[in-house]
Amino acid sequence: MPARFLPAAALGAALALPAAAETTYPLSLTNCGVDLTFDKAPESAVTVGQAATEILYSLGLGDKVLGTSVWFTKVLPEFEELNSKVERLADNDPSFESVVNRKPDLVAVQYEWHVGPQGIVATREQFADVGIPTYILPADCWKKDNTTGSDGTRQALFEMKSVYAGVTELGRIFNVPDKGEELVATLKSREAAAIEKARALNLTGASALFWFSSAEMDVDPYVAGRKGPPGYMMEKLGLRNVVESDEEWPTVSWETIARANPSVIVVARMERRRFPADDVEKKLEFLKTDPVASQMDAVKNNRIVILDAHSMDPSIRNVTALETLAEALPAFGLK
Repeated sequence: MPARFLPAAALGAALALPAAAETTYPLSLTNCGVDLTFDKAPESAVTVGQAATEILYSLGLGDKVLGTSVWFTKVLPEFEELNSKVERLADNDPSFESVVNRKPDLVAVQYEWHVGPQGIVATREQFADVGIPTYILPADCWKKDNTTGSDGTRQALFEMKSVYAGVTELGRIFNVPDKGEELVATLKSREAAAIEKARALNLTGASALFWFSSAEMDVDPYVAGRKGPPGYMMEKLGLRNVVESDEEWPTVSWETIARANPSVIVVARMERRRFPADDVEKKLEFLKTDPVASQMDAVKNNRIVILDAHSMDPSIRNVTALETLAEALPAFGLK
């Protein structure tokens, strides 16, 4: 992230870091259960997942990105010009051929299900067979079982250090370890400040619901389970998640949600249009007009927060989501 976008305290923390030594190759690491060895820094990459794309951009590696895919929202504003020059292979899931045809030295992946045993794009073995290593962001397999549930099941509460691990490892892989450490230091500083601000409210009985999308407007919505990134945000901000599932994004009926009556509803805004409820305006209209959803206190009192969808999945944007929520909560008069 360019210095001009950093808060003064965060910038000071970043500048105070000692310069990291260059990566020593060969570099060996274990990534989501697969051993990887890099004899040198990759000269090029293709990304499958917006989180991986924005990490590489933030590390100053945009010139090495040959193609991107799987986008939920617009790219971070500071990277709009850079991103406009990078080929978008697909808005959603790219084909194996489209990735391989770019002949990247590395494929950086956000979700294991894109390149796992039942990979939607291909398996890691298929990529290895054509000489292309794959790196999955650790946050998607960190204390998580991706063989259960549509998006996997977390075995422990999400930790931001899983995101920071991906930043640090990609910095080492591409021989820019100093940039990785600077970015992590900045994010940690901002994360701590947002948590401190929210904790000062001393919330004890407030609850929340995170609504990502719905396959159809009148069916059970995809909402955040209690152990994913939104669960982490709620725990840090003093909010109780009304959804008790450990699945990443379970479906829960509106009748069940209404009975839980969350104090705050957080809805996802995205550019993707795979499902009708991807449109945030349709979400808001549903909440106001549905006979069940409209009766919740959060809807009646307009205690609704809009977040970029990508900030609800493991990514460097989780810190921005924390900041947005910490800014919004004081106005709601919660206890």
